[in-house]
Amino acid sequence: MSEMRYEAPKTLAAALALLSGANGRASVLAGGTDLLLQMRAGRVEPELLVDIKDIPEMTSIVAEDGTFRFGAAVTCMELIEHEAFAKEWPGVTDAVKLIGSIQVKGRATVGGNLCNASPAADSVTAMIAAGAIVGIIGPDGRRESPVEDVVTGPGKTSLVNGEIVTSFLLPQRPPHSGDAYLRFTPRTEMDIAVVGAGVNLTLDDEGVCSQARVCLGAVAERPLLVPEAAAALIGTKVDVAALKRLAAAASAACRPIDDKRGTKEFRIRVAGVMARRAAEMALARSLSDLAPTNSFSSMSERQIRQAAGENN
Repeated sequence: MSEMRYEAPKTLAAALALLSGANGRASVLAGGTDLLLQMRAGRVEPELLVDIKDIPEMTSIVAEDGTFRFGAAVTCMELIEHEAFAKEWPGVTDAVKLIGSIQVKGRATVGGNLCNASPAADSVTAMIAAGAIVGIIGPDGRRESPVEDVVTGPGKTSLVNGEIVTSFLLPQRPPHSGDAYLRFTPRTEMDIAVVGAGVNLTLDDEGVCSQARVCLGAVAERPLLVPEAAAALIGTKVDVAALKRLAAAASAACRPIDDKRGTKEFRIRVAGVMARRAAEMALARSLSDLAPTNSFSSMSERQIRQAAGENN
């Protein structure tokens, strides 16, 4: 690798100026848990490394009128340990907890997880289910994008040359809302998802699902938002029949590859199972503030899974 320059700007304006002068031969460093490995392997050879961790906007977690905005350089551990965020978005927190070891989580960022553009990225799948919006700044100014529009394929994003992801905005949650993220891996720790599933739903006062989002990871060239799976839940009490339709829609949407981690057929089957289980967990969380008259309100998450037919 040729000689590389390292810069740690204190402002976004300074970071943008550095990137614009690098003629596309610059890389942005947040946590570096992916980038440094890619550099060591010779897959990435930047002439300039722009470290964004000294930019205040990139490292803050702020509650804004019921929403949460956190910077692209906020570490996974900082997000996990933020009690108010974890309480409001337990499914996103579930996913962030799965990113590597404790040591990796102390460095890794959701911004880096997104820009690395892995189809199996845990936090990206959960953030898409949550309806998160990503803030982006570049030579043409600021813009916002749904997270699902950023990753376009393995290692590829919709960001143009010189753009930086600055932050993530999680929307205000209606009452009776819950989210969850689950993944299947051969090992229980520090592994990559064979299939990941994120579900976010809202119930009305009668316990009927009024809003839902379902996203699958590792079953296509990018994390996959599945409106048909969400539609299977909306207008129902997320009962056995609705969950079966959800599972079928999730499996039908998959377009996976065969690799050493799993066959196409295996991933398609597991996607439906994981989506159903994530929906059951999201349901349990959304029911926690409903009146006791609801038939599910006093059940544990395990009991709700059983009532919903987990063993079907």
